[in-house]
Amino acid sequence: MSDPVEFIRTAPFGTRMTVRTRIDGGFTDAVGYLRERDNDECILETRRGLVTVSLDQVHLAKAVPPPPPRRAPRT
Repeated sequence: MSDPVEFIRTAPFGTRMTVRTRIDGGFTDAVGYLRERDNDECILETRRGLVTVSLDQVHLAKAVPPPPPRRAPRT
């Protein structure tokens, strides 16, 4: 398995990814597009807004495909 932090550091901006981070009591995931990064953190644009992820808390990271298109409303 490759290093998840190295994946984040080398992925092109705009890559859609999921990032799993350690929190008190377990883990949490963020799914979104990579918008910014530096040596300590990255910023993902999720459906709920911008999420800052500390790279020292990253447990897993990988690219994911684009979301499926929304279904047409029922009439």
